[in-house]
Amino acid sequence: MTSKPSHLLSRRAFVAGLPLLAAGCGLAPDADWFPGLSGNYGSFSDDGHLVPPLDLTTVDSGLLRTSVAWRGREKPGSIVVSVPERRLYLVRGEGRAIRYAVGVGRSEGMNFRGSAIIGRKEKWPRWTPTENMMAAIPRYRAYAGGMPGGIENPLGARALYLYRDGRDTYFRLHGTAEPESIGGAVSSGCIRLFNHDIIDLYNRVPIGTQVTVLQS
Repeated sequence: MTSKPSHLLSRRAFVAGLPLLAAGCGLAPDADWFPGLSGNYGSFSDDGHLVPPLDLTTVDSGLLRTSVAWRGREKPGSIVVSVPERRLYLVRGEGRAIRYAVGVGRSEGMNFRGSAIIGRKEKWPRWTPTENMMAAIPRYRAYAGGMPGGIENPLGARALYLYRDGRDTYFRLHGTAEPESIGGAVSSGCIRLFNHDIIDLYNRVPIGTQVTVLQS
């Protein structure tokens, strides 16, 4: 694991302070949601795939993306994922960040930690389970040769691939075919978002974006 950059807060201090970042600061919608999303979670067509609406009658409003106050030292455009909080922050500058809810790994040992960059981006990515996944969930062996992108694909509508020292870490920020899993600890270790949110994030961040994942 790479060492923590000196300009970052300590992991414990950072996570302890996360609930305070938005407390009492007056949440406000972000001003530039991308066209076709408009800050909502309705149905829309994307590259020939129909993204279904999110049922807002069953989803906690606290899981929906929003603009929040930000007091960290990270540069605008960088991403911070808090595994304990199950939230992802895209730093915007001028004391603001976009907050997204995420699903995380079932155990601490399954989650990525530390720093990486986005080394690759894919729309409607192909999914191939790892040997460990197939051992743990035998039905995945049917997709040993890969599963084409689509609404039922576990990677969802987009995938952002995390690289460290020029090498794929095999951890991703991606969408999901199971929106009910967002906010929980159920994945095989990658960070999943609502399909609407991963599309929004994909559109905002380029290859080379800095990503920091905090576990404690």
